[in-house]
Amino acid sequence: MDIRTLTPRYSVSPQISASDAAAIAAAGFTTVICNRPDEEVPKDQQAEAIGAAIRAAGLEFHVLPVGHQGMTGELVTTQRDLVESSAGPVLAYCNSGTRSTFVWALGQAGNMPADEIMKTAANAGYNVNQLAPYLG
Repeated sequence: MDIRTLTPRYSVSPQISASDAAAIAAAGFTTVICNRPDEEVPKDQQAEAIGAAIRAAGLEFHVLPVGHQGMTGELVTTQRDLVESSAGPVLAYCNSGTRSTFVWALGQAGNMPADEIMKTAANAGYNVNQLAPYLG
């Protein structure tokens, strides 16, 4: 697993597998959010399979796919609310971690200075500079 921490409460990762559930729980995460649409992955990596393993490890699991329709305001708000209401740290995943980072960045608009959002993402290895007009 390649977990990258953006904030103490929010980390992102490329695609995880069911076999990662115990390690995710051991790392202290309490919630996992899937931002990857099922159409992109084989059945054993789809949300149902991953979610079953994550729940069996005692964690919460939510599915908020970011597909061709892009990121809606509702999706960004829902994800931000899930992170804020989580009992502890959240791990969000997609193909590379980029979409999960973009959702986080857009959710921070108005709460964090745009430069700080972009720097935080860059420190984790993600470039969100194209979102600058939406972050301020």
